[in-house]
Amino acid sequence: MSVVEQHPPAAPPSGPGPGPGAARPHRRTLARPTAAGLSAAMALLLCVGGGVWAFIALRLNIATLLDSGDNAVAFLSRALPLDFPPIGELLSLIWQTLAIVVSATVLSVVLSVPLALLAARNTTPGTAARAASRGVIVLCRAVPEVVFAIAAFRVFGLGGMTGVVALGVHSVGMVGKLYADAVEQTDEGPRTALRATGAGRPQQITAAVLPQALPSLVATALHRLDINLRASAVLGFVGVNGLGYALSTAITTLDYQRAMAIALVLLLLCFVAESISGAIRRTLLQDVTAPRRPRRSWPALRGARRDDRPGDTNAAVGTAAVGTAAPPADGATPVRRRSLPRWSARRIRRTTWLVLTVALVVASAVRSGLSWDTLRRGAESLFPTLGDFLPPGTGGIGGQLLDDLWVTLQIALAGTLIGLVLALPLGALAARNAVGSPRVARFFRTVILLVRAIPELVLAIVFVVVTGLGAVSGALALGVGSIGLLGKLVADSLEETDPGPARALVATGARRHQVFFGAVLPRAWPAVVGHLLYQLDVNLRAATLLGIVGAGGIGYDLLNAARVLQFPVVTTIVLMVLGLVLLIEGLAVWVRKVYA
Repeated sequence: MSVVEQHPPAAPPSGPGPGPGAARPHRRTLARPTAAGLSAAMALLLCVGGGVWAFIALRLNIATLLDSGDNAVAFLSRALPLDFPPIGELLSLIWQTLAIVVSATVLSVVLSVPLALLAARNTTPGTAARAASRGVIVLCRAVPEVVFAIAAFRVFGLGGMTGVVALGVHSVGMVGKLYADAVEQTDEGPRTALRATGAGRPQQITAAVLPQALPSLVATALHRLDINLRASAVLGFVGVNGLGYALSTAITTLDYQRAMAIALVLLLLCFVAESISGAIRRTLLQDVTAPRRPRRSWPALRGARRDDRPGDTNAAVGTAAVGTAAPPADGATPVRRRSLPRWSARRIRRTTWLVLTVALVVASAVRSGLSWDTLRRGAESLFPTLGDFLPPGTGGIGGQLLDDLWVTLQIALAGTLIGLVLALPLGALAARNAVGSPRVARFFRTVILLVRAIPELVLAIVFVVVTGLGAVSGALALGVGSIGLLGKLVADSLEETDPGPARALVATGARRHQVFFGAVLPRAWPAVVGHLLYQLDVNLRAATLLGIVGAGGIGYDLLNAARVLQFPVVTTIVLMVLGLVLLIEGLAVWVRKVYA
């Protein structure tokens, strides 16, 4: 019988305890609020309050929508049945749009890679180069693609080259930033090893940095391809060929049957492109994150099988673990080693995709009208064209520009508030760890994807026809359009939370809603706040563009100034919008840093 050691109960602490009337020590259960945290919370409350104020000021209510019911019925009667272009013309428009989008995305990648290497902390040659490259990236992102299209039209005239340059240069703002982040996140080990062997900086970057960041670079390029496809609709209103130009022509002639047919084609095209690029991005991430099984050479496996007998266990295990065959005996034929990897099914598939991608890029460049002669002529007229836009001027309408900029800010705030109210529940239903059912999450993911595939410009056209010209249509278009991006970001943030606290609550018997509000949402909230401010930034730039189709704001002034060749006014509008964008972006960076 074993003797179990018995310990006496612990003695109470010496000294008199608190009496019946004595005050008990107070223990804090929450962290003490800091000045930075209170300031960030106040800034967020001001943003939400601004959204509510803009919602009320624009008179966005149920009565407004009900009053527009008759207009919606009349619009449907005028838009149905849809009038699609002839199949040959439609395929030509689709191919023209895809060629411009693909060429613009490739151009953005070519420009972004050197800028990202200069902007990344671990590859930049100096602080000045890093600051300059970061400034170029921010400027490209803040200036709308329509402004680049107006300037490119002065240089290249009508044709696909204008769209390629406008979309490509504007895309540098996003692609360059994400590329720089991907370069900074690479492992320094391989680069240090190359440096130890005497390799120079270019060899270190090409052999150690870029191969690690390649999956992220490709995924970012595919994501930008989707965005450029939706943005191509906007460029059609400034003369860029493709589906956007056909849509603009149909809207101008009030041919709503043809306009809605082209809009449906554009929606389906965006949906297909988003689905394909999303599948490719997931495959790339799986290839990077999936653990790879150790490869064994055939002679090693043959030797392990031959020596797999009693008495030779250690030798067999050692040979298989090392993965090399034992040295041949005297007179034996040496084992031939391959210097190149075998043509496996995976390598053949990757090579096939690479060849098809190169062929698509070359064909798109030819279809878009890219040539060295065009680029040379554009470079020669670049600086004279820039002189047309400088110095900035108001054209005698400075007061109107300030009023319209205020309306643009109202549209962005109201649209972001509508998107927040709608995207939060949809994003939660699309997160697998929030609903627990993969089918339900997949269904709502599809809904978000469908909404995200609709260009905001198409939504604005529909709401302009239904609710009339003005800021109401712009705010509703941005509110519905925000569901796609913000809902996806919310769902991703919820799914990326640490599952440990949620499992702990489940173990205590907590219900699903208790787990969501007690463990999942609090940990995803800082990321959700950052996404909300990012959506406000996106909506502010989008509100500028929606004014082109009569959705209110300063975009209407931008288009009119370009039509009457008042390019200094265009520069002034760009600088005004740029100031607001930089203010919101600085606020977002500060809030994310506080809540990180």
